[in-house]
Amino acid sequence: MKKINEDIEVLRTQLRYHNHRYYVLDDPEIPDAAYDRLFRELQALEKQHPELITADSPTQRVGDKPLSDFAEIKHALPMLSLSNVFDDEELQAFDKRLHDRLKDESALTYVAEPKLDGLAISLMYENGVLTYAATRGDGETGEDVTHNVRTIESVPLRLLGDDYPATLEVRGEIYMPKQGFAALNQRLEANEQKPFVNPRNAAAGTLRQLDPRITAKRPLTIFCYAVGLVEGGELPAQHYDVLMKLKDWGFRVCPEIEVVQGAAGCAEYYAGIGAKRAALPYEIDGVVYKVNDLALQQQLGFVSRAPRWATAHKFPAEEEITTLLDVEFQVGRTGALTPVARLEPVFVGGVTVSNATLHNMDEVARKDVRIGDTVIVRRAGDVIPEVVKPVLEQRPADTRAITMLTQCPVCASEVLRLEDEAVYRCTGGLFCPAQVKEAIKHFASRKAMNIDGLGDKLVEQLFEYKLIEHVDDLYKLEAGQVAELERMAAKSAKNLINALEDSKATTLERFIFALGIREVGETTAKTLARHYGSLENVMAADQDSLQAVPDVGPVVAERVFQFFRAEHNQETIANLRALGVQWADYEAVEGADLPLQGKTFVITGSFSRSRDLIKVDLEDLGAKVSGSVSKKTTALIAGEKAGSKLDKAEKLGVEVLGETGLVELLSQ
Repeated sequence: MKKINEDIEVLRTQLRYHNHRYYVLDDPEIPDAAYDRLFRELQALEKQHPELITADSPTQRVGDKPLSDFAEIKHALPMLSLSNVFDDEELQAFDKRLHDRLKDESALTYVAEPKLDGLAISLMYENGVLTYAATRGDGETGEDVTHNVRTIESVPLRLLGDDYPATLEVRGEIYMPKQGFAALNQRLEANEQKPFVNPRNAAAGTLRQLDPRITAKRPLTIFCYAVGLVEGGELPAQHYDVLMKLKDWGFRVCPEIEVVQGAAGCAEYYAGIGAKRAALPYEIDGVVYKVNDLALQQQLGFVSRAPRWATAHKFPAEEEITTLLDVEFQVGRTGALTPVARLEPVFVGGVTVSNATLHNMDEVARKDVRIGDTVIVRRAGDVIPEVVKPVLEQRPADTRAITMLTQCPVCASEVLRLEDEAVYRCTGGLFCPAQVKEAIKHFASRKAMNIDGLGDKLVEQLFEYKLIEHVDDLYKLEAGQVAELERMAAKSAKNLINALEDSKATTLERFIFALGIREVGETTAKTLARHYGSLENVMAADQDSLQAVPDVGPVVAERVFQFFRAEHNQETIANLRALGVQWADYEAVEGADLPLQGKTFVITGSFSRSRDLIKVDLEDLGAKVSGSVSKKTTALIAGEKAGSKLDKAEKLGVEVLGETGLVELLSQ
């Protein structure tokens, strides 16, 4: 048995090597027939000895059984979005902001790379073995697509070498090459199936297949461009050198990546990659610039949900000419009426566009757009198509002006425009079906009441069949009613009713956020919950009291005050509570700062309980929990097997607390 095990390991090592040569380096050493013989030999041995099969064996890429759905994975570190620049002037401004912040005029070194038009992915490796893969999702939580990613030959199941960190999160872009995309569409059309519109949609649709065997048959590949969580090992001090390390460990890294000097070097790279864009074997929609020095990245930090040290330089949006046939007004969750242009369908930016936003009436007036105009339509990437301007030289004599409605197109309530706003709003509130419908979609969303299975299409059906009219009607639904809807059955209906029942047990901040009060996001909802302790206290607060809450200004205070003064909102909340929606109140901290307000902690290593619970404890006391150590970190909470973060904290002189120290801190 020892000899058989050794033979299997030798075959696996050989196959991993040749996989890397073929799929990553594009430089095979042996013919396909020789590779196939090695593969079949390994398959035969594993078939005889199934107890010796491991998850990282090259034979385990063929695709597992279909899944019922995708589980969620919370990212160890958030997957942030990037800011954008669109011309040389904005690029210069980006570079200047960094110099101003660093108080250093010497030229910055950047890593420039093509901005791939694919799907962002996080790959987590423990001791060199792929443990899971997750989509970006909302940046905090993504979908577990491990089964599908394992079928992609260019994603290593086991890393090469032995100098990789014990825990290594690698981030990249999964995409479909142009040639593979064309071949896939030919197969789909030959089988009388609908082809994909563009490679990005094909990649996203393939990666989200519930049957990994389908994914295994489609030509996905990957370029890796960054690391996330790293523990139990050191990485180089420069971003470019980190990428070269990733290559050593078996990852594909885009060969077009270059190190450039200053804004001028970035602009030169942008022009060069733009010139050969059409000849590249994959789709790109711009260039990404990142400060090369990782220490400077840490010093520059983040703003909102984007790093200061990186930006995307987008290619000019694709534009086309078509006819504006009519304008309709959509009513959003907050009652805002948005003018939407109905267009003669036109193919632009990789999709057929028949609708485009006109933003608001001020924009309509500024652009002087009229019904019947020949207009320029722009679409770039996933951005909502917009009407750029009319072609005045081609304006017909019978065009019609676009005018705002005086009554809501859904509920006929009066439409008004407040002095401090650019938009017109329906005054129907939660009595307006359009607003209620959007309010329910928000209410059910993952970060609100988290009602699993209640998606947008199902909400539309529930309204269409008049099974719900208000938010509280959700908790009056019966399985038999839901089972009669299209694409629903007894089991899925029962699952929805169970999910509704589960959602009744929530938290105060989730409930406040779920109410959909204008200007009240997750953070503000949590602040209000911690400050007042109970919903009754929030509802009773006047505007002066609300403005005393940290980060709540006069506009938000007015929105909250007016929301809870509306009788129909009070009635809806009372109905929800009567139907069983409940939460635990907090001890109010009105008029006092939380004890850890203004302090920042980083958590690393393993503890006797989950890091998520520790994070909640710290945030409940007002602390901010960050994913990286810097000079501004108050303390590092270090458990067992703490890695590079502990080393960095010690170098920076940041206080380090073990689990005992954490307990003492919380007990104070």
